[in-house]
Amino acid sequence: MKPLRWINFVLIIIFLSACVSSGDGVLPPIFGGPTSTPLPPPVVGITPAPDENAAVTRYLEALQQDDFESMYSMLTEESRGAITLEDFSKRWNDSLNAMSAASIEFAINSSQIGPHDAEVGYSVTYKTVLAGDIQRNILLRMKNENNEWKVIWDEAQILPELAGGNQLVMEYSVPARGDIYDKDGLPIVTQSAAFAFGIQTDLIDPDMRGALTTELGLLCGFDPLDIEDEIDASGPGWYLPMCEGTKEEAQRLLSIRPGGLVVTDYESRYYFQTGLAPQAVGFTLSISPEQLNQYRRLGYNGSEKVGQSGVEKWAEDYLAGQHGGILRVVSPGGQPISTLGQSNPQPADSVYLTIDSNMQSYAQSAIEYFRGAVVIMEVDTGRIIAMASSPDFDPNAFDPANVANNGNISDFNEPLLNRASQGQYPLGSVFKVITFSAALESGLYLKDTPYDCQYEFAELQGIPPLHDWTWQHCQDALAVGEACNSSTELPSGLLTLQEGLMRSCNPYFWHIGLDLYKNWDRGGDIAKMARSFGLASPTGIEQIEEASGQILEPASELDAVNQAIGQGDVQVTPLQVARFMAAIANGGTLYRPQIVEKIQPVEGDPLLVFKPEAQGTLLLRSENLDILREALLMVTQNSRGTATFNLRGLQFDVAGKTGTAESGSGKSHAWFAGYTLNEENTGLPDIAIAVIVENIGEGSEYAVPIFRAMVETYHYGSPQRPFYDWGQIGYPPYTPTPFGVPPPDDDDN
Repeated sequence: MKPLRWINFVLIIIFLSACVSSGDGVLPPIFGGPTSTPLPPPVVGITPAPDENAAVTRYLEALQQDDFESMYSMLTEESRGAITLEDFSKRWNDSLNAMSAASIEFAINSSQIGPHDAEVGYSVTYKTVLAGDIQRNILLRMKNENNEWKVIWDEAQILPELAGGNQLVMEYSVPARGDIYDKDGLPIVTQSAAFAFGIQTDLIDPDMRGALTTELGLLCGFDPLDIEDEIDASGPGWYLPMCEGTKEEAQRLLSIRPGGLVVTDYESRYYFQTGLAPQAVGFTLSISPEQLNQYRRLGYNGSEKVGQSGVEKWAEDYLAGQHGGILRVVSPGGQPISTLGQSNPQPADSVYLTIDSNMQSYAQSAIEYFRGAVVIMEVDTGRIIAMASSPDFDPNAFDPANVANNGNISDFNEPLLNRASQGQYPLGSVFKVITFSAALESGLYLKDTPYDCQYEFAELQGIPPLHDWTWQHCQDALAVGEACNSSTELPSGLLTLQEGLMRSCNPYFWHIGLDLYKNWDRGGDIAKMARSFGLASPTGIEQIEEASGQILEPASELDAVNQAIGQGDVQVTPLQVARFMAAIANGGTLYRPQIVEKIQPVEGDPLLVFKPEAQGTLLLRSENLDILREALLMVTQNSRGTATFNLRGLQFDVAGKTGTAESGSGKSHAWFAGYTLNEENTGLPDIAIAVIVENIGEGSEYAVPIFRAMVETYHYGSPQRPFYDWGQIGYPPYTPTPFGVPPPDDDDN
């Protein structure tokens, strides 16, 4: 009976326990327990396991971004103790560079997780340039540290083949860089044997000194007298670097070999004529440390020279060709283990430009003594025939093997700046073309609307009278004791709107700007018209760097008056000006400027061929465009036109507008922009030309002669009269062109 009693006792205890915890947590009174104090509920702590797939995803996404520092922070403490951040980053980076890994793709396939450890399987694909796609399945081991999954580092995570310290090595095959030619197939840049020329002053033969300086002057584009002066200033025992040339270019100099001439041959990427359109064509340099990773991932071995600006940079993919390579795994001792992939090199393509070498050469000569730019463009296509920016530079000087490197590249006058497309200037009176157009389109002005153009403009309240350019000419005459009696010294008098443009009458255009702003609530008309002419936005030329310029809405009467004559906050590039002049000439179409004619492979059809691309239309009705073109022809042909004097005797019809823009620093900028009208007679496409000469004086005196020389060169092959003796005028003192807002000032013709 005792076992049975024991069992009953246990059942009673269980029953009573159930009663105690029957839901209210209160002991029955029979046990003498409290009737109001509950027992606390049991506390259960649950710690969720971290997401192993999310951790691996973050790790691999950091790899895609080359964010090795973030990857390193995700390693276990033990792994970070075994490898430094620097070594970890180098191992990954060197491997990716050797592979030429352009991008990385991954996908997580599986995972196993325990309380303290996890394993995640994923597939990774390295999209390489030279070895094709390399795909591997990787098993990533992780450890839970402070409730975070941390990666246990292993070299096999890069590729399983790299376990045990194996390395990746790429054997490269690099094709020769492609050439650049002008529109007629004449070389501008090629790989060539070249000669660097210099003078050893203590070896000069006195009887041959004249031949030495003359021939070097012809080859290098230097004044022989300047070379003579440099020899005298240096004294005996000095080496004077001059320039470089090919055997063909220096044939006469090499045949004479006058005493004192030093000739050093070298192999180079050679830029003919010491650089044609160097700012537009660009130059090459060795890959810098900052660029190394970028180019290694593109399949470069790092020793190549690559385009750093202009066409050389834009066409890098064409000019570099397709590199080839064999990717191998080698042991720590350098012994080949396996081959992972390979590709064959493909020859580089050549680039043909729209540039005419002869026009380009004369354009550079025309402004070589100044800071400035010349842009020449076909009016019906947008082809750039010439683009000169001065001062320029010799791209051959970047080659360390060229002992004639004379160090002119770092000149403080910024020779690397392409003033044609990147220089931003007030446009001065050339902008009156736009104000003229806005006045006509407003309906408030007709081509015969009269205005009495006197010396002063006194319509601005509270501001001293502004003066026409003729007033300053009169003051200059009086200063030397002469009377004011010429057409450039006397007020222009009663003028129609067309005559106002012909005479470049400042008061008339000040009046238009003020009238639209103040009296008709049309203060934005001129800015709107300027934007329709392509100002304040890039032209869209793809092959070279360019600036946008600036056109703002006038905020005051003074702003409106200044804007009307292209001053104040107006900023334009010469390329923009040539483009809108071409549009005026062709009937109103703005074309995208183009400097590349075609990309030609070694065999087969061109990969890319230039096609004219219309981008917009001037906001001018056809009848008003005709009125504008009549006025621009008056500027060049009427006896009172501001460009007539320096175009006398020119055998071709041209139209255009002079401009003299106050720079805000130093002398005025000289402008002329115009176009030819001779295609029917000559068979040559008509061209638009924009010329600016910085800080020199009036457009009619400096820019117009350069424009004329370019027109004659286009039709005859060379200027038909010598340039002004620019060398005697001298290079103007350097004063930086302001990129902000110049102070209000008077404009000249």
